[in-house]
Amino acid sequence: MTLEGRESPRGDGYAGHYIVCGGNALAHRLLQELVEHYEVPVVAVVPDRERDHGPRIGRLPGVTAVLEAASVTEEVLRAAGVDRAAGIALMDGEDRHTIHTALAAQGANPGIRIVLRMFNQRLGEHIERLLPNCTALSGSATAAPAFASSALGRPNSVPVDGRYLYVAYDEDIREDGRLCLAADRIDRQDLTRLRLLPDAAGRAAEFIALARRIGDAGPLPPGAAPDPPGAGGGLAALQALGSEPPLRIPWRSRLRWALVDALHAVTGVRMRLVLSTALAAVLLSTAVLYLGHRDLGWTLYLALLDLAGAAQPDTPGAGGPGGAWARIAQVVITFCGITFMPLATAIVVEALASGRRGVPRGPSAGVRGHVVVVGLGSVGIRVATLVHETGVPVVCVERDPQARGIAAVRALGIPVLVGDAPLASQLRRARIHHARALAAVTSDDAANLEAALEARAVRPDVRIVVRLFDDDFAHHVYATLGDVASRSVSYLSAPAFAAALMGREVLGTLSVYRHVLLVAELAADAGSGLVGADLHAVERPGGVRVIGVRLARRPGEVQWNVADRSRRLVAGDRIVVAATRSGLARIVGPAQPVPPPAAAPPAPPSAVPPPAGPPDGAPVSP
Repeated sequence: MTLEGRESPRGDGYAGHYIVCGGNALAHRLLQELVEHYEVPVVAVVPDRERDHGPRIGRLPGVTAVLEAASVTEEVLRAAGVDRAAGIALMDGEDRHTIHTALAAQGANPGIRIVLRMFNQRLGEHIERLLPNCTALSGSATAAPAFASSALGRPNSVPVDGRYLYVAYDEDIREDGRLCLAADRIDRQDLTRLRLLPDAAGRAAEFIALARRIGDAGPLPPGAAPDPPGAGGGLAALQALGSEPPLRIPWRSRLRWALVDALHAVTGVRMRLVLSTALAAVLLSTAVLYLGHRDLGWTLYLALLDLAGAAQPDTPGAGGPGGAWARIAQVVITFCGITFMPLATAIVVEALASGRRGVPRGPSAGVRGHVVVVGLGSVGIRVATLVHETGVPVVCVERDPQARGIAAVRALGIPVLVGDAPLASQLRRARIHHARALAAVTSDDAANLEAALEARAVRPDVRIVVRLFDDDFAHHVYATLGDVASRSVSYLSAPAFAAALMGREVLGTLSVYRHVLLVAELAADAGSGLVGADLHAVERPGGVRVIGVRLARRPGEVQWNVADRSRRLVAGDRIVVAATRSGLARIVGPAQPVPPPAAAPPAPPSAVPPPAGPPDGAPVSP
């Protein structure tokens, strides 16, 4: 284990600090949240300073110290000062090891705040009840709704007290249900101009800005030219609905997709060719019988009997029911009926054999309007599941045949294409030319971009959602490809982890392009600093907007956009706020640090001491 010291921004070293264990993207984003927005001292523990996000973590300014350890043991926790830490976040490793580390941290410091990244959400709920002052979150579960909503072409929403809060843009903004102005100066070619929760002197100023954008003639029609640069750009508003916008998929289309999927799941190409030919022959022969009798009921009676092999042949001299053509039609129907029986048996055997083999089925030739999900990691599984729950067809593509997500989506009946074939051919097999959207959610930015480019080459108008970590790379992709939604799992979920580490609850995150808007519910209590403050004092221009109040005397109801903003909060009141990351950090402030002991514990023998400095062990600049 090695140790690198840094000068703390507050100079309090290893007292009342926060520990972040992990070297992945989410740990990196969480460290940025803590040092940039909450401005608290942080000690990072990474498995390897030269791999994954270890180099980026090592270069983060404001981090008190960086420890390198292959696994987080009790010795490593002592070196990080866990007994004097205010909180610890475990962001890497398997659930079993994460729980073991959490138990060790609580044993060393019973009052420490613990935040766990858990893949098994059900297990995380049990751990929260077992460990006091502990929160278990899932980064993929937090971010997946934004990916799924973008792929479906509907806004991502956060449920609050029976309402669904979402961000609407330009012509979709309505006066009924609008809570506050979420962003302005939106230039889709230069997202650095965008301002979240812009400065406004009350709601009247927001209404004036909205009226200027919409104009006297009503909302701008879809496809209207945006404002030129410098003219104010577009607008985004936070709105509330009583229910999530439904996806209108005709039941006829769903039935057709289900029938074609079932047919392709149990038959091969040759078998379908034989069935199609036999069916065409039966229909043609039935038409011949009808022309001979001109009686639909009698025609169906004869056709069904012949199809079942119960035909009564004509005898010479007895007179036929319809002449030579009718006899020929009966013969054709009878032989087709004889053919159908073994084919039906083969279909049943094929279905049972396929179920025993456990081979994931591919997409059918009749699938339309589906979403193609590339990558079946933890994010891909959740995105595919969320889209599937809406009734929209899903087709998954995964290169690794050992990926754990294959079995998960197969249990839902979702087609999966597995193999290391060229991505272009895999997307064609996934019928990307008939898809409504592509969601590329692998952990590799380059692979996600390749999938987006291949899909755009096949179908230029397909909706594309890509998972990208690097912000600069995402901006270049957006400026080049145009109508592409880029999301970052760590960027969407890190604010929730940071707020949980501070002992606060974030109800959800809403993406405004590459920016994040947080929806949180804060309690007015002795430690929050909210008791006695009015709503004007709570709000921060450009950072925090109070959109609802849950009064202590009526805790079961949220009053939206309270008119009396001069009313002072009392103990037991709760407020619902829309905030930026820095705005939420300023309003809640850091949690109360744990008082440091009289003397710091000695470092373990395996630790490499920091450069020479003050004798009290405070970190110094390298």
